[in-house]
Amino acid sequence: MGAIWQTDPLVAQTQLIARSLKHCTGRDLWPGIIPARELAEKIFHAPFVVVSHGTKGDPVLNYGNAAALALWEMTWEELTRTPSRLTAEAPNRAERSRLLAAVTERGFIDDYSGVRISKAGRRFKISRATVWNLISEYSQPCGQAAMFDHWEFL
Repeated sequence: MGAIWQTDPLVAQTQLIARSLKHCTGRDLWPGIIPARELAEKIFHAPFVVVSHGTKGDPVLNYGNAAALALWEMTWEELTRTPSRLTAEAPNRAERSRLLAAVTERGFIDDYSGVRISKAGRRFKISRATVWNLISEYSQPCGQAAMFDHWEFL
């Protein structure tokens, strides 16, 4: 198998993430108009974190670029089996739930900050994160995504 970002499902997820960000915020995930597979590669190897999850009651992460995998200290297989709530420590999960409810209601939140935890137990604070709703091309909710490029280990 080739690189994970080359697979059709990941190319489609990257397109969904980019299209939804543009719809919700007016901003581009990556500057310029580039082919879908090239966008998937650029986002997967971007110097900022991009993650997303689906719409289930306890949504599982369904995308994380290389920066996200490194930060949460997980393989692709581990990340995509992880309920997104487990990216925060138990005391921070209520705050995370309020954030996601606000995003659902408003479409996106800019300038979010909060403490997260890696698989190995390393705590880190993210800041200036954008969190937005994922919307299908048929205007159906598909989950939520986040991106950020500021974090510090605690």
